[in-house]
Amino acid sequence: MTVRSSRRRRASLYAASLACCAASLAAIPSDASAAPAPIDSPAKAAAATFTDDFNGAAGSAVDGGKWQIETGDNVNNHERQYYTAGNSNAALDGQGNLVITARKENPNNYQCWYGRCEYTSARLNTSGRFTQAYGHVEARMKVPRGQGMWPAFWMLGNDIGSVGWPASGEIDVMENVGFEPSTVHGTLHGPGYSGSGGIGAAYTLPGGQAFADGFHTFAVDWAPNSVKWSVDGNVYQTRTPADVGGNQWAFNKPFFLILNLAVGGYWPGDPDGSTSFPQQLVVDYVHVTTQ
Repeated sequence: MTVRSSRRRRASLYAASLACCAASLAAIPSDASAAPAPIDSPAKAAAATFTDDFNGAAGSAVDGGKWQIETGDNVNNHERQYYTAGNSNAALDGQGNLVITARKENPNNYQCWYGRCEYTSARLNTSGRFTQAYGHVEARMKVPRGQGMWPAFWMLGNDIGSVGWPASGEIDVMENVGFEPSTVHGTLHGPGYSGSGGIGAAYTLPGGQAFADGFHTFAVDWAPNSVKWSVDGNVYQTRTPADVGGNQWAFNKPFFLILNLAVGGYWPGDPDGSTSFPQQLVVDYVHVTTQ
C-alpha cells in the first residue's frame, strides 16, 4: 500500500518502523499500463518455499507459524479501522479460505487517531516467519466492494526495522480502492519514489467487470533488477532500475508478505452511506516459489 508502510499502518510489529512506512504507503500508484500479455510459465525447477491454502476448521485463526497478526490503527494514512488480534476479524471459513472481515463496530472501545474507532479489520504479515528474495509470489483472492474499502497484498523489505521506510522498499502486488471496482494497482515504493510518487501501473478488467464479483489471481515474478506484475496470468507491467529515475533500486534483498483490509484513508476516501458492512477480503491461497 502506499502511505501505509506500503500503506503501512502502525502495527504492533516494528511499531515505529511500520508507522513510518505507513506514512508513505498511502500514495496513489501511477496510472497507465501496457496491454496485458500472457505470462511465461514458471520454470519447472521452481520449488515451493511458502504455501498456505488456509485449510482448517471454520472460525479458527491463521497458522501462527506462518503469520503474525498486527494490531492498532494507522494515523499516517488516516485509515479508520482498528486492526484486531486473534480470529475476531481474520479467520478460516472451513472451505479452504482465509476471510478478513471489516465491520462497522467497536466492541472493546478501541481508540484511533481520530477518537473512538468506528471500524475493525485485520492485517497479517510473515515477518519473522518467512522472508525471501526473488521468485514467484501469488495469491488468489476475492476483494470486497464499496466506497472506502482498501484491500492489499504486498511486501516490505525485511530490513525495515533498521533502515526504515521507504529505504526498505515496498512491493505492492495488488491494491484496490472501492471507487474503482474494475481496477487494481501494482506499485513499487523506495527512496525517492514513495507515497504518491510510487512507480506502478493499473490493470482493468474488460467489459465493466468488478473484481469483487469473483476470485482473481494476483502475482509478481521477481528477479534481480526486475519485478513483473500479472492478473490472472496476464502481465501488465515490468519494472527495472531504469524506471526509478536514478534513485536506489531497493528490491534486491529479502522481503516479507502482508495481507490486510483497510477501511478509509487518504486514497480510497472514507465509507459513506452507500457502503454496506460487513465487507470481506477472501483469500483462497498464498503461494511463493523460487524463480
